Amino acid sequence: MRSENGASSMADPLLESISAAQRLPLDEETFRRMIAIERKRTERSKTPFLLMLLEITNRKSPEQNKATLETIVTALMASSRDTDIVGWYQSCAIVGVLFTGLVGSDKNSIADMIVNRVSATLLDELTVETFKEVSISFHFFPDDWDHEKPGRLSNPALYPDLVKHEKGRRPLLLAKRLIDVIGSAVMLILCAPVFLVIALAVKLTSKGPVFFRQQRVGQYGKSFTFLKFRSMHVNNDNSVHREYVKRLIESKPGCENGTGKSVYKLTNDKRITPLGKLLRRTSLDELPQFLNVLWGDMSLVGPRPPIPYELAAYQTWHRRRLLDVKPGITGLWQVTGRSSVKFDEMVRLDLRYAMSWSPWLDLRILIRTPLAVIKGSGAC
Repeated sequence: MRSENGASSMADPLLESISAAQRLPLDEETFRRMIAIERKRTERSKTPFLLMLLEITNRKSPEQNKATLETIVTALMASSRDTDIVGWYQSCAIVGVLFTGLVGSDKNSIADMIVNRVSATLLDELTVETFKEVSISFHFFPDDWDHEKPGRLSNPALYPDLVKHEKGRRPLLLAKRLIDVIGSAVMLILCAPVFLVIALAVKLTSKGPVFFRQQRVGQYGKSFTFLKFRSMHVNNDNSVHREYVKRLIESKPGCENGTGKSVYKLTNDKRITPLGKLLRRTSLDELPQFLNVLWGDMSLVGPRPPIPYELAAYQTWHRRRLLDVKPGITGLWQVTGRSSVKFDEMVRLDLRYAMSWSPWLDLRILIRTPLAVIKGSGAC
């Protein structure tokens, strides 16, 4: 058995057989499951890990490439630490290595150190020509979601289990999209007179555009333009709301509505117009979001889409609410607690919805939404 410093140690035959078994690479399904396990571990420990992927970029036969990759796997298994996990990211096509327990925060330095070590190992087993055909890529978790750059997606290489899960439920997702298109189109037609009345009221009662447009973060971190009827005065300062949301996400005091309950929306906000207070209390300001649903940015049911500066304050595990499903107009937390639940509990409700999602659950939430709006429970 080889230790981390390369020295050999004596062992009896039983321990040797166990060591040999441990040096076998993981199969694709097991390796990808380990990525999901390490993601959850990082969410708890806040200790990052690195996924390294190696594949052949030439046009040789699949048999030749497979033989080269098997040589690479053997070399990596022999030189890896006890905490490293080696396996097939894609069977006989892409080799993966999980480097856990990383020390230091400079990703470039860590990547340079690992690529130097891996290159030295592979050059001992491969010719220079073959080594040049090996493509190496690095994927750190937590991955950087750049909230300042619209359209930045989460790194799909770190979520192979979610990609597989999405492929497995494509028929249901198509059904959800069909319901979204039909439902949003019907609501836009039925609410057309209400749209006109609200638009005129907004225009006559305060200066500024009818619609409020804002960049929000959707599924996989993709940015889109979010629509609402304008309920605030124009050219207002969002620093108050930015600080409020940050404190709410961090569960700090100062996010209560006077009853001792934390609320997601800022109460007694001086930026809101008198008409805006009515629109918000009745959720009529949300009606333009049916256009977002029709365009495919949102769904009728799903998690609330965050503002980029909200995403910047998220803990790693909070981000999971943006991965499994599209954001929605209404959701599980809206019909259970509205805005009176704590942020962590809201995220847990969103994750519970994503795990147990079905068309029937969507239907139940949609049926309960009008009653939740009429009651105004937690609305502000």
